[in-house]
Amino acid sequence: MPIFKLTKAKNTPVADDELIADLKRVAEITQTNKVTHKIYSQHGKYDVTNLGRRFGTWNMALEFAGLSISNQEHSDEKLFENILTLWQYNGRQPRRFELALPPSTVSQGPYNRRFSSWTQSLDSFVEYANASEFAAPTSIGTNKNSRKTSRDTSLRLRFKVLLRDNFTCQKCGSSPAKHLGVELHVDHVLP
Repeated sequence: MPIFKLTKAKNTPVADDELIADLKRVAEITQTNKVTHKIYSQHGKYDVTNLGRRFGTWNMALEFAGLSISNQEHSDEKLFENILTLWQYNGRQPRRFELALPPSTVSQGPYNRRFSSWTQSLDSFVEYANASEFAAPTSIGTNKNSRKTSRDTSLRLRFKVLLRDNFTCQKCGSSPAKHLGVELHVDHVLP
């Protein structure tokens, strides 16, 4: 008597349960709770974009499977703050490869996801930092009648002050680009 075997046709829809089960299977065979696109592409049955589309995002698919999120989405402020940290640390415009080195806390992926490329990320940062919300003070001095403000300056103002001062301490001349461990602050009344 013949035995019939059913095979799925190409492009047949896959149930959500099957996708989640395969995601869990990949986590189990790779012995990790953080399954990345790369790991799933190597070991999974389905295309990673299908999981992202089906569940809204890759991170949401991971959440449905009870796994840890493999990549965090960062706010523009967080991404720009990382660029400012690198710019300050190097005393110049940061390069893409420096995202993989300390003091960077964000890799290249979030910049590519948010801005399409590193160059676009830098363009957006410069546009943000150069916006005329605040202008950096042109001279520093003591004025007893000056208005008191919060010591926690905005990212935009910090960048403008650091850029104005060439990422160098105005008191001692130290710069993170010249001396390791130097940390510049913009919240002082006097330089």
